[in-house]
Amino acid sequence: MKNFISIILLAFVISLNAQDYKTHKVQPGETIETIAKKYMVTPFDIYALNPDAKRKFQPNSVLIIPDTRVKNDDIVEEKRELIGYEKHKVRRKETLFSLSQKYNVTIDEIKKANRQLYSENLKKGDRIKIPKYRTIISKQTLNNTVKKYTVLPKEGKWRIAYKFGITVEQLEALNPRMKDVIQPGDELNVPNISDNEEKAIESEYNYYEVQPAEGFFRLKVKLGLTQEELEELNPDLKETGLKNGMVLKVPASVDVMEILGDVEMTSLEKRLTNFKKKKIALMMPFRLDRIDTDSIEETKAMIKDNRLLPIVLDFHAGAIMALDSAKQLGISTELRVFDTRYQASHIRELLSENNFSEYDAVIGPMEEKSFDRVASALRGDKVPVIAAMNKPKDVYNNVFQTIPEDKLLQKAMIDFVKADSLLNQIVIISDQANRARSEMLKREFPSAKLIFSRKDKKGNDAHFIYPTDLENVFTLGKTIVFLETDSNAFASSVISMLNGLIDLKKELILATLDKNKAFEGKNIDNYHLSNLKFHYPSVNKDFDENSTNGFVKAYRKEYGVSPSKYAVRGFDITLDVLMRLAYKDDLFQASDESIETEYVENKFRYNKSLFGGYVNEAVYIVKYDDLRIVKAN
Repeated sequence: MKNFISIILLAFVISLNAQDYKTHKVQPGETIETIAKKYMVTPFDIYALNPDAKRKFQPNSVLIIPDTRVKNDDIVEEKRELIGYEKHKVRRKETLFSLSQKYNVTIDEIKKANRQLYSENLKKGDRIKIPKYRTIISKQTLNNTVKKYTVLPKEGKWRIAYKFGITVEQLEALNPRMKDVIQPGDELNVPNISDNEEKAIESEYNYYEVQPAEGFFRLKVKLGLTQEELEELNPDLKETGLKNGMVLKVPASVDVMEILGDVEMTSLEKRLTNFKKKKIALMMPFRLDRIDTDSIEETKAMIKDNRLLPIVLDFHAGAIMALDSAKQLGISTELRVFDTRYQASHIRELLSENNFSEYDAVIGPMEEKSFDRVASALRGDKVPVIAAMNKPKDVYNNVFQTIPEDKLLQKAMIDFVKADSLLNQIVIISDQANRARSEMLKREFPSAKLIFSRKDKKGNDAHFIYPTDLENVFTLGKTIVFLETDSNAFASSVISMLNGLIDLKKELILATLDKNKAFEGKNIDNYHLSNLKFHYPSVNKDFDENSTNGFVKAYRKEYGVSPSKYAVRGFDITLDVLMRLAYKDDLFQASDESIETEYVENKFRYNKSLFGGYVNEAVYIVKYDDLRIVKAN
């Protein structure tokens, strides 16, 4: 019987080969999308021949792959090969530029042959080597998929990606040296499909790139177009479904640059319908068990030495003031405060001694293990648990993570820079520990210049660069300088150097993907940060001291000082929870991805993961402006 089956399978494979089909054995980590990209077919093509793959897709399974429709023409490419050097004695008035023109080489090629020119200026009488090259013309095939395409007027990355049926990310992968802003006449690698398979670019339409985790509902909010309307404009959607990075044709009336930002801010104040009393639990590590009420001096000393307690007290003060603000809107609240003592063992007692199944939401705890235990215990009763000050290890389906993921912060900063039409160039400066993140930036901005910190004789990071490393790096106009480091000394040194390079014709903007402690402290000059208009992604913004914000005024009146960021966060998170609970029957219904709320310093837009809970995706880009930290536009 086994032999009979083998004969049948063999005959089937032979018949497939006769019809230009092939087979593929799935490797660990592969997806239908990556396999389709490898063979230059669509996922729908694979599913059509392998219907079981929709419900059963695993390593070592064998897929039938149709033959690609792309052509396989040879591509002619020119390469320069170094064949030797020519000696040259520098004459009066000769410059690197004039020598590059005379010998038909680049300035950088001359410098590579004469490394002293990286740190010294060219002088009369210098004897230098001029590299000589020969041009080699070769024919090669790029993975059976690629041909050259010349960019036409008014074409950008989105339109070209749409034209050839690929995502913008795939277009960038095919062209690692592609400029951030492509120009008419640029030559790009594109899928080598036949002319009649290219999609027509129609000037009466706009083109939009689908963002991560976007579904038809979010696109309806953003674009004002239903699923049916999008499918009518883009017939392939019915077969492939929405994919991250795919380019959609939309009406010209849709401003694609506007919709790249956040969804429209939602004012829940005017939509409150559920005025049933809200029952909220606040779990915070007050550690009251450590306080000796008979010894005032000992208590004062403990409060002074305990770095956690001021944070907890400030958050609690902000939460209490949020209850008062909600009350003015007609929302009444029953709040119970639980001291977690910052001990996971004590959480077990709180859970066993109290019935939390009737609570509308639990805010806290702060400690990771304690939070995980509470969230896990209340998951069966579908009680929302709010991670207010920490990122939980596991985002269960009842968890609300209020702090956005680091990757989302990084993407927001990258997208912000990409949207700057006045940008002239990008420079990336990094220490050795952040090499991976900086190389990721280089992939996002292929034309960027990348500078790493120097190493000592033992090969360890010395955390410095020479001033000569920045010579002739910056052109006229606006330059974004990404500084990626965890070293305060390195950050201080680089920031000081950059500040000295600012002039009327060169605008240097400092940026980072991770604003950590390296950018703080006495070694960092805030005047320099302001001069460089330092930009970075942030979970929150700073409130305006001169604003007439009701919470800030009330807090000052109550406590005689301006609120700390922890007090503001306590207020923002608690008020947002109460407002959402008064908007719908429960927090899950009130946390649709189309709802974005903003308060004093924080904003919230939750997106539910497929098998987990809710993660806040609302991010700020902030900047230093005249010694103040303000929201960047």
